[in-house]
Amino acid sequence: MQIRDKLSILADAAKYDASCASSGTNKRDSRAGGLGSTTGMGICHSYTPDGRCVSLLKILMTNSCIYNCLYCINRSSSNVRRARFTPEEVVDLTLDFYRRNYIEGLFLSSGIVRSSNHTMEQVVRVAKTLRVDHQFRGYIHLKTIPEAAPELIEEAGRWADRLSINVELPTPADLDQLAPEKNLDRIRGAMTVIGKRITQAKIEKRENRKASAFSPAGQSTQMIVGATPTADRAILDQASSLYQNHQLKRVYYSAFSPIPDASSQLPLISPPLVREHRLYQADWLLRFYGFKVTELTTPDSPNLPLDIDPKLAWALNHRDEFPTDINRAPRETLLRVPGLGVRNVDRILQIRRWHTLRLTDLMRMRMPMKKVLPFIITADHTPHRIEKHTAVMARSEKQMELFAPDVFTPLAVG
Repeated sequence: MQIRDKLSILADAAKYDASCASSGTNKRDSRAGGLGSTTGMGICHSYTPDGRCVSLLKILMTNSCIYNCLYCINRSSSNVRRARFTPEEVVDLTLDFYRRNYIEGLFLSSGIVRSSNHTMEQVVRVAKTLRVDHQFRGYIHLKTIPEAAPELIEEAGRWADRLSINVELPTPADLDQLAPEKNLDRIRGAMTVIGKRITQAKIEKRENRKASAFSPAGQSTQMIVGATPTADRAILDQASSLYQNHQLKRVYYSAFSPIPDASSQLPLISPPLVREHRLYQADWLLRFYGFKVTELTTPDSPNLPLDIDPKLAWALNHRDEFPTDINRAPRETLLRVPGLGVRNVDRILQIRRWHTLRLTDLMRMRMPMKKVLPFIITADHTPHRIEKHTAVMARSEKQMELFAPDVFTPLAVG
């Protein structure tokens, strides 16, 4: 099979993996020799027609797999065309694309062939060859396999900027139903090993600047949303636990995409993409705004609302806590005001040390005034009722697609 054909098959097979962001690694460049660089802002990305962010060279080593996960297009029982790269072919492709300025990094995953250790050896060999033989200093993200030997995980962390292990489904019951060969405890055990090694490497680096790094951009994972009826509350519970217990850098949420020849246990249509968006918003609130899962969802309403964002929904359910005087409220209270982000809250705290904030100050800070005004008090503003502003702030439950056919309406001529 020609390289072009392999690339077509294996790049397409990799598009279902959403965890391709690359921020957070060490700054590195080729001024001291070698090839490639990373920057504080991460590598270049492209966007698929449904709006997902993907790196430009995002491929699988192979789409053959001994596992039969029902949600996966590469499962062993799937009737898709198979292909397989050798490590040398992946190295050559990465260097060729980099030299043509097409990419600035590599995202490499793989189906499992022969055994977990054999597959992991192939993946590690690509990263090691790039780093050692070609002095490649660009970004490398490797997918790791929970069952692989610890020494292979250790070596992967030595050459990669980020490691990731996909949880895939949010609960053990979901895995038993759709991917019985995978085990959540085993996955989380591997995450624990990686997390401890990352922490140890950071300590060693502080004591000795020449100490070897281990996955400096941390570890991440991905969960598929909508393949089972599991509610957002369980998904966010799992994500919150992963952040707390394994110090994950990111949890990515990927809306389930229907696949050819799918099992009857899978839904026929994908969930609305806006659900994925709401989960990312809730994830942000958990990590940076001090919210808890139990505040964003309840046992009676276990799913996030689709028409308004989770922070606004919380505010509307706690109207007795508003309006908030932005000239007096503490930081944790300001962070709960809809429309106020972390950056603007910190700016408010700085400015009010020198003078009392008025509406003109907020407008200069380019705040979303329609969203903020019903919930705040300033020196020259006191809101009346929150209810009448709710309709303005609600949005359609359907997320628009960038490349939807009806977006590009031909212009009339003449």
